Amino acid sequence: MSITEGLNPELEGQLETVAVPVLTGDKVPEAPEGGEVTATTSAWRMVLHAFFDNRLSYVGIMLLVALALFSFVGPHLYHSDVYTATYNINLPPGKGHPLGTDPSGRDVLGRLMVGGQSSLIIGIASAIISTILGVIWGAVSGFFGGVVDTVLMRIVDVLLAVPTIFILLYLETIFRPTVALLTITIAALSWLGAARLVRGETLSLREREFVRAVQVMGGSRWRIILRHIIPNTIGVVVVQGTFQVANSILILATLGFLGFGLAPPAADWGSMLSQGVNYIYDGYWWDIWPAGILIVLTVLSFNFIGDAMRDALEVRLQRR
Repeated sequence: MSITEGLNPELEGQLETVAVPVLTGDKVPEAPEGGEVTATTSAWRMVLHAFFDNRLSYVGIMLLVALALFSFVGPHLYHSDVYTATYNINLPPGKGHPLGTDPSGRDVLGRLMVGGQSSLIIGIASAIISTILGVIWGAVSGFFGGVVDTVLMRIVDVLLAVPTIFILLYLETIFRPTVALLTITIAALSWLGAARLVRGETLSLREREFVRAVQVMGGSRWRIILRHIIPNTIGVVVVQGTFQVANSILILATLGFLGFGLAPPAADWGSMLSQGVNYIYDGYWWDIWPAGILIVLTVLSFNFIGDAMRDALEVRLQRR
């Protein structure tokens, strides 16, 4: 409708017809170059912009990319026998062995690359599994409430009261450690934090107007949880997931340091660090420092990415 309609005819000719945009919940007023932009797309663009405005995000991404290339591409470029023990034990860095050899005579650099594969795979996979489990558990608990909420949260409280490291050490004495077993075990004991966070978000979301509207329209509870509750907790989920990767890698390193990591000749950074500590007073620094530094850098990279994601998804920070 023209804004000049109903005006004095003499003034009507002097005014330009202006199209007044109407804001809805689905569209934003402007679309770049003829494309259509939804409110969700605009929100995610804002999040990405805020994420890359944080310098720590670049540091975290570059560290993570470098570690991934080192672990997965490095073995294809640097060839060495990382599984067979030799008599060249604890050789210092030099020709043929840029980072020396370990107490079993195996090349340290090559084992760091192979160990990085195990550490990253276990850390990322266990974080994904634990986050998915925690999200579903917390969303169901918070949305259903009542007896269901009480029972599910008491289970979480009981599991939180049991020291994780004791359970892991007990399981390691029963089963032979493998990548799959460590992934499932760490994931099964790491979902509790995500469940509590998502439950808190769900308790708030279930009272929102859009959830009430879906209920009035006859939407089932599970449809509301899967299509409306969980997608709206994505901010908490993403941040929790990035920190969970770092936590899983630390748990794996701790197990390896205590002697319950992957069974030799398989390698992980924690086991390498544990083996090298036995020679800490002999001056064999190449058995200790490289593995320790890689663990620290990996945890820092995920923590930096997690911090940047938290700031980008925090509504209060976006409104400053």
